[in-house]
Amino acid sequence: MSSPAIACLVLLGLLLLLMLRVPIAIALCTAALAGIAILRGPATAWGVLAELPYESAAHWSLSAVPMFLLMGAASLHGGLTGSLFETMRLWLGRLPGGLAVATNVACTMFAAASGSSVATSAAMAPLAVPEMLKHRYQPALATSVVAASGTIGAMIPPSLAFVIYGWYTGAPIGKLLIAGIIPGLLTAAVYTAMIMGRVMADPTLAPKPAERYSLAEKLASLRSIWPVPLLIVSVMGSIYTGIATATEAAALGAVTALLICLFRGTLSVKMLHGTFADTLKSTAAIFIIAIGAGLLAKFLALSGLPAFLASYVDATAPHPAVVIGFMLVLYLVLGVFLDPIGIILITLPVLMPMFKVVQLDLIWMGVLVVKMIEIGLLTPPVGLNVFVVKAAVGDRVALSTIFRGVGWFLAAEVVIVALLLAFPQISLYLPSLME
Repeated sequence: MSSPAIACLVLLGLLLLLMLRVPIAIALCTAALAGIAILRGPATAWGVLAELPYESAAHWSLSAVPMFLLMGAASLHGGLTGSLFETMRLWLGRLPGGLAVATNVACTMFAAASGSSVATSAAMAPLAVPEMLKHRYQPALATSVVAASGTIGAMIPPSLAFVIYGWYTGAPIGKLLIAGIIPGLLTAAVYTAMIMGRVMADPTLAPKPAERYSLAEKLASLRSIWPVPLLIVSVMGSIYTGIATATEAAALGAVTALLICLFRGTLSVKMLHGTFADTLKSTAAIFIIAIGAGLLAKFLALSGLPAFLASYVDATAPHPAVVIGFMLVLYLVLGVFLDPIGIILITLPVLMPMFKVVQLDLIWMGVLVVKMIEIGLLTPPVGLNVFVVKAAVGDRVALSTIFRGVGWFLAAEVVIVALLLAFPQISLYLPSLME
């Protein structure tokens, strides 16, 4: 049997392990080491295992991961984003579906301070869902808007998905992070338009609150959310202007978040314990997956599968649209049952040779990859963000109800993906200004 054929069988075995709910890091390491042992013998597999974990984890660009995680954990445990929903509720509550729109905007802002889709939904669900249900919002809308808007955390910088993608592909991480700004805002805008359009067509979905607030009350509420714009400027501003690399900007964001907590009087031993515990747990999980992905990439390189695919694509000369279409379908299928970071690291060894042969822009592809893993956070049966919201609301709303509401946001995602495909400059304009 040829080496590429063995590689295909090992990849099928990997997918089987993942479908059996084997933890992704264990599945990656097991499949990769078994494949290397088959191709080159057990001694080579043990030799790779002895050297590659350090080579994978010690990469300089990955040092941005714990810093961004620290910034997000400090923002969450320090209460820097706790008043976002309340402020947005005061300003936007009178719009059609105003509380849902406020939730969407608050999630977008929270994402810029946390960098995590799951953390965004988990933090916003206990605040926003009870408020919307109290005002007789349809449960499907009240819960699904939190699940869907939380996914913007994967696109709006600081985005761990972009850091991982840049680490593997070699694309400039700073430009990738900046590339996510306009697509992230576009996602929030399309969600808002969809919510308002639905509510204007059927006002019973979201009755307008009776409360009215003066301009003075609205302006006063802005004082409580000043940490979020400061964090956004410190991270995105330093990257965009070239003052700092992505890793340096991540460290700056983490220090800024801790200093803001100190200034606001929320820095405490308990807060620091929770912050560092969450950071360490998340960092360890991501790095173990990265090591497994490094082992898989090594196995695939030894098998010659990436080179085989590249030569096949070169020989058949497909239109770039065919490669993009294959990538979109692949992510849509894998997103049904796999973890987002895992999807990126499993698929890139296969997709990268194709991207290079047809000369697709890696930053544009990065935005599309992240957009597809956003969609994967909503699709059944896994739909990680949906389960996060379900855990927050308990028995008040059925899981099937949340998935039914998410369907409208998945329809909106079709429009967003079509726009990103039709107009690459949505993704590439801001990075082009950094050259």
